[in-house]
Amino acid sequence: MLRAVWNGTVIAETPRTVIVEGNHYFPPESLNRHYFTPSRTRSLCFWKGVARYYNLEVGGLTNPDAAWYYPRPSPLARKVKDHVAFWQGVRVEGTPEPDQPEESGK
Repeated sequence: MLRAVWNGTVIAETPRTVIVEGNHYFPPESLNRHYFTPSRTRSLCFWKGVARYYNLEVGGLTNPDAAWYYPRPSPLARKVKDHVAFWQGVRVEGTPEPDQPEESGK
C-alpha cells in the first residue's frame, strides 16, 4: 500500500499509483478529501497540459499548492487525468501491491 503523508497524517492511500517523471500520481478516489481545498494556482507543462492545485490543511497547518492534478491532460498524459501528485514536504511511503492476476475464464 502506498500512502501520501504530511504533518503526520495520511492524506491519500492506494495499492498503486501512476508514476510520471518520478512523481506518484494517486487516483482521485484514494484522497482523504477533507484535507484538500482548491487553490487558484495553475501551471503549464508543455506535454501534460494545465495543472491545477490543492492546498493541504492538516492539524491547523496549511501547505499551499502542495498537490497538483491535470483535469484535462493532453492525450500523451491521459493516464494521469484527475490523479493527484504531491511535493513541498509530502512524503510517499510504502510499496505498491502487485497487480492481481486476471481470471482465466475457465
